[in-house]
Amino acid sequence: MLDGMFSFVLLDTRDKSFIAARDAIGVTPLYMGWGLDGSIWFASEMKALSDDCERFISFPPGHIYSSKQGGLRRWYNPPCYSEQIPSNPYDPLVLRKAFEKAVVKRLMTDVPFGVLLSGGLDSSLVAAVASRYLADSEAACQWGSQLHSFCIGLEGSPDLKAAREVADYLGTRHHEFHFTVQEGIDALEEVIYHIETYDVTTIRASTPMFLMSRKIKSLGVKMVISGEGSDEIFGGYLYFHKAPNKEEFHQETCRKIKALHLYDCLRANKSTSAWGVEARVPFLDKEFINTAMSIDPEWKMVRPDLGRIEKWILRNAFDDDKQPYLPKHILYRQKEQFSDGVGYSWIDGLRDHANKQVTDAMLANSSFVYPENTPTTKEAYYYRTIFEKFFPKNAARATVPGGPSVACSTAKAVEWDAAWSKNPDPSGRAALGVHAAAYEEAVDTKPANPVNGPLQ
Repeated sequence: MLDGMFSFVLLDTRDKSFIAARDAIGVTPLYMGWGLDGSIWFASEMKALSDDCERFISFPPGHIYSSKQGGLRRWYNPPCYSEQIPSNPYDPLVLRKAFEKAVVKRLMTDVPFGVLLSGGLDSSLVAAVASRYLADSEAACQWGSQLHSFCIGLEGSPDLKAAREVADYLGTRHHEFHFTVQEGIDALEEVIYHIETYDVTTIRASTPMFLMSRKIKSLGVKMVISGEGSDEIFGGYLYFHKAPNKEEFHQETCRKIKALHLYDCLRANKSTSAWGVEARVPFLDKEFINTAMSIDPEWKMVRPDLGRIEKWILRNAFDDDKQPYLPKHILYRQKEQFSDGVGYSWIDGLRDHANKQVTDAMLANSSFVYPENTPTTKEAYYYRTIFEKFFPKNAARATVPGGPSVACSTAKAVEWDAAWSKNPDPSGRAALGVHAAAYEEAVDTKPANPVNGPLQ
């Protein structure tokens, strides 16, 4: 019956029994550990358990642990967890109303708040709906009816330009933050300590989010609404262009949703919580997920012959000519991963820095040094060394997922295109021929280093 983002342990003082539970998607973090003395530990951060527990795990979302019954059991079993192929017809109005309800629900607050606005479809829709309904919410009485929006990027990045345009269109009080590649590199150790992962994509995206959260908190803002989860639900990542059929498409979205607690939810929660800011994610509302995941996946497929790009059903649901939510070109802007959108030179700068820190010999021997989840690039190796410095136990490294990935795909989806196995980079630009900006970059420039340049 619980509907929200939560991790908790509930103690019955009468008999010292307890239960522990985590929300359906794993929006908030929770870890469970076991001590040598038979004790059971719970914490919202892994670092709290690493000294006292012989083994610890990421508490699985949608599960409950009872000290009386022992063991974990799933308390929430939505259809997407069984990966059954739905057949409900697409109704744009139903989808729109479900999302508006999810956003309005998250406007309940007694602290200063705002929205994270990258200028992409998801964050722009969150901002558009929030600004439209803010005047009628309780929050407006206390904090005013003008929405605050926040964006970060390198000078001249795609996100900064698009976010500014959306903010002007919606009339938000916009705050634009800049960072340099060096500032991001300087923050890497602190970021990895807070987010507790060595996953390459997560670190790339967490660093600017971490830097932005510090500035947001300095303004007195304590809660932000963000757009995580949409790409997993609607197949928004560019590699979904290659989905061979609707069954594979749907099963991949289900796999992505089930892994959110290891990737985007972990990033959004820990990058903001490091500075005492709470992130709320309306796309991961329980009711909204049930509505969106019950639609026949044929409607989610990328169909250029029918004029449907990625996330077309979401874009179409908010394509209202009479009362437009967003400008058309923003509503139909191509997917841009956050770590790409803050500025393409950010990822290139990270690679260059890692190349200086990690020698060819170190990478060649990586399978001996790190036999589990062996890093295959110098960038991944560099992040792993930082992670191991803070979290040296086997149990810690086992909490991080592995396997090949292209443009944030699961390992299974890499099989969709034979060429992808030669280019296992999680950046959206790895989907060459699909990502428009990467294609333009490929035509206009030649990489200085054919191995580590943009066309790797």
